[in-house]
Amino acid sequence: MTPDAQPFAGDKAAAQQRFLSLFLRSEREIFRYVAVLIPNVADAEDIVQQSALALWEKFDAYDPSQPFTPWACRFALNKAKQWIERRQRWQALLEGGLAEELAQRREELRPEFEVRLKHLERCLNKLPEEQRGLIEGYYYRREGIEKLAEDSGRTVAATYKILQRIRQALQVCVENAAKGVA
Repeated sequence: MTPDAQPFAGDKAAAQQRFLSLFLRSEREIFRYVAVLIPNVADAEDIVQQSALALWEKFDAYDPSQPFTPWACRFALNKAKQWIERRQRWQALLEGGLAEELAQRREELRPEFEVRLKHLERCLNKLPEEQRGLIEGYYYRREGIEKLAEDSGRTVAATYKILQRIRQALQVCVENAAKGVA
């Protein structure tokens, strides 16, 4: 029996602790495995993090009688292959003139964007202070939803819901302003 083959406790906290223990012991080896395929360190680190998420999602399928690292490296290999495929598709699009086309289209639409941004600014100023504060916290200061929920005295779900309603109201306001409706 391998050192990874300790029995799992039934609750989620114990499984999470077990996963973290196994992953942290294997992380350097997983990184080395990915770094052979993806030489850019930042990209390799991102792939390892994506692999960790995938591993956690499938952790209930892990056979603790088998070593963890080879199992984890298979996930990392799949994530690395996906990254390479996406990069190759993106590179092909760029070589096909997509970047130039996007830049040209953006330039064509710039006057419209500027008008819509002015409308958005006016619409934001019409919001009640609390709603504007949520929008500014989420989009401008990049505060986490948990912090915004805590600061506003709401649950996370309620905070997401109110942000959705505010976005919808802003969209209607901007569209009405673009149509010339007061």
